[in-house]
Amino acid sequence: MATLSQNLSPGDTLGHRTGDAPDPGPPVLSLRDVRIGDQVSGREIVHGVSFTLTPGKVVGIVGESGSGKTITCRAALGILPAHFEVTGGSIEIHGTDIAQLSAAEWTALHGVTISAVFQDPASYLNPSIRVGPQVAEVVRVKKRLTRRAARRRAVELLRAVHLREPELVYGQYPHELSGGMLQRVLIAAAIAAGPRVLIADEATTALDVTVQAEILDLLADLREQSGMALVVVSHDLAVVAQLCDEVLVMRQGDVVEHGPTRTVLHDPRHEYTRLLIAEHEQYGLERFLDPKPAPEPGPEPGPKPEPGSKPDPGPKSDPDPALDLDPDPKEEA
Repeated sequence: MATLSQNLSPGDTLGHRTGDAPDPGPPVLSLRDVRIGDQVSGREIVHGVSFTLTPGKVVGIVGESGSGKTITCRAALGILPAHFEVTGGSIEIHGTDIAQLSAAEWTALHGVTISAVFQDPASYLNPSIRVGPQVAEVVRVKKRLTRRAARRRAVELLRAVHLREPELVYGQYPHELSGGMLQRVLIAAAIAAGPRVLIADEATTALDVTVQAEILDLLADLREQSGMALVVVSHDLAVVAQLCDEVLVMRQGDVVEHGPTRTVLHDPRHEYTRLLIAEHEQYGLERFLDPKPAPEPGPEPGPKPEPGSKPDPGPKSDPDPALDLDPDPKEEA
């Protein structure tokens, strides 16, 4: 199997790039040597993760299951499981060290400054309440709108995430929607209060390929339109190649490689990164790396027949006497 470095030339471009953009400003999310421990087993699960996220930037975190991707993001969201805790390093959201935040301050931050979308959206929506009111409730609480204004805003959000007939979707229950539609509803709720950071944790894993591409395009649109920063967690390097500016490769709690997406995928330095790339090339990564060859020109079409004319039967040939069904009148005589 060809490696990625053989397929990608140094001048190729990956993902959505902004070129030589001006300084985007102070970081909206910053992790410095973050370590996370399991207090039950006494083991350290994450061994020093660092990255900085500025407005409009997309950072990808890739790795196999159990590599520490999700637990790192949950630490940034302040929703670690009860027996896990940050044992070292620091996490800052918009300049505020989260270690100093109270429960009330976390409530104020969630949805407004930082938000998240997870895999399996149905598990994050109440099955007994229509999806529209669930989105409207986020708007009403976070933006302090009236119920009527919140409903109007919820419909606008459903339209913004490219749901057809948003007024109809507003009144439907979760079980009446497909997985892709539910993920769009969850994204609408996540961006309802205009967060500066959105963490998408395996947000497209359970979706089919076509819907996955649509959700990735939607995230890219939201980033470009609002300047929202994204953290994209995935085990799929094709997703990272399409969307991310920078990538961290994690394995067993360690960051084994970190850098600009094009550099990491073009010139991987760690053996584990090379292994991931080799395994994923056959699942579609190459379509983001190699320009599609131009189709070869076919034969020139002949002149079009005049309307009502019969097609040319082609050159005539002598009939086979054995197939002559009209006897010669001389033979009958």
